[in-house]
Amino acid sequence: MKLVKLFVASLAVMGLFSMSVQADEPKDKVKVGFIYVGPTGDHGWTYRHDIGRQQIEAEYGDRVETSYVESVPEGPDAERVMTQMALGGADIIFATSFGYMDAVMNVSKKFPNVKFEHATGYKTSDNAANYGLKLYQARHVQGVIAGMMTKTNKICYVASFPIPEVMREINTYYLGAKKMNPDVTLSITWVYTWYNPGLERDAAKVMLDQGCDVIAQHTDSPAPLQAADEAGKVGFGQASNQSAFAPTAQLTATIDNWGPYYIDKVGQVLDGTWTTGTYFGHMNTGAVGMAPFANMPPEVEAEAQRVKDAISAGTLHGFTGPINKQDGTVFLAEGEVATRMQLDTMMFYVEGITATAPN
Repeated sequence: MKLVKLFVASLAVMGLFSMSVQADEPKDKVKVGFIYVGPTGDHGWTYRHDIGRQQIEAEYGDRVETSYVESVPEGPDAERVMTQMALGGADIIFATSFGYMDAVMNVSKKFPNVKFEHATGYKTSDNAANYGLKLYQARHVQGVIAGMMTKTNKICYVASFPIPEVMREINTYYLGAKKMNPDVTLSITWVYTWYNPGLERDAAKVMLDQGCDVIAQHTDSPAPLQAADEAGKVGFGQASNQSAFAPTAQLTATIDNWGPYYIDKVGQVLDGTWTTGTYFGHMNTGAVGMAPFANMPPEVEAEAQRVKDAISAGTLHGFTGPINKQDGTVFLAEGEVATRMQLDTMMFYVEGITATAPN
């Protein structure tokens, strides 16, 4: 527990975790609720959140009681599920998808004594915090790899929903690839779902059939990576190490490490020291991980490791100017680094991406 508190304290010092103290009485036992957008067996986003839930249980034993509801649509159902959790005595509720944001804000007003935590959003209140990870850091490394690995100069991306979290990862993926290969082009297919293996696979197969030979995804199943494996192409796992599903195709994967944050925030509820605010976990703390590099030549692995180390050390940021928007207007001037607000509101493609941005 001391290590976890040190972990979060270090984030606060680095400006990655801003907080506001809300004093409460310590508790002997805490009820913790999780609301998931996909199934726990998606082997991606929800799977990794549920690993974090299990780490809470391992840390606190019988001092906590956790529960979850999976595959909850973003909308009125989310508000209903969180209301039921609060009425059922939950002390803290983690809502683990961007589209739950307004539901969190609505329900938190009705239950001021319950703590709410919303993943990947940007709204807070006295009893509602938000948290996320700088997953675009790992995606930039993937872009560097893609630019070096492609033989056709065609890379592709299966995208879920047009929200800032997804747009910034598409952009940094392309920027990383373009640095290494000025001739690279990026195809993007929007599937408007977080988890639908059949649809994800079909979207991937279309782009692979059109000549894409390196694929990335912002959806939650291993299906696009499996499609690449079957086609003799390569790609990247999403949120979790998915190499077991595509052993000859996975180059690396982003690994979301939510456990330390969950352990700390539940510990705060137990101690009566819960804090609201925002958290944006960094690669240098281990919050953003990457699966081992594989299926690539030594020179590609060496460059990927160099870029990863530089991002972790803070000497490289994937969004450093000059960067223009797709329409040619300036986004970042020479040497300028994107702010948290710019990243949280990014709803455009960068210059060089030829696809039409969704409205």
